[in-house]
Amino acid sequence: MSDAVNAAQAASRNSMKYVIAGDRANWVELFAEDAVIQDPVGESPLDPTGLGHRGKEAIGRFWDATVAAGPMRLEILNTFPCADECANLVKMERDLPGGKVLEHLMIVVYRANAAGKIASLKAYWEYPKLAARLAALMTP
Repeated sequence: MSDAVNAAQAASRNSMKYVIAGDRANWVELFAEDAVIQDPVGESPLDPTGLGHRGKEAIGRFWDATVAAGPMRLEILNTFPCADECANLVKMERDLPGGKVLEHLMIVVYRANAAGKIASLKAYWEYPKLAARLAALMTP
């Protein structure tokens, strides 16, 4: 993976750094005031309307409902910068009880504004498939 070449890549790397560190305040500060997160894109139990989490207050609530659930490891496996965006292939891992690990891959697209703030974060992954894997891992 090459060094950051655009603002979206730099913001995406900082986003992941703060998630891994459990640093909510600095993570939320990476976003523009009117930013939107769609993680995953479309309707899901995390976003019943499918319209995303818009604005820093909603983004903070998204953190509380998802990231705050426990330590997470993230790794950018590949990144594709284009204009003010980048698409990252990301591996996420979360430790579960009994030494089990929930792992999944996703494509995360970041768009940065002129100030280098995250204007948009769209994560492409399938909620039902991840929920099924989690359920299988949690079954004794």
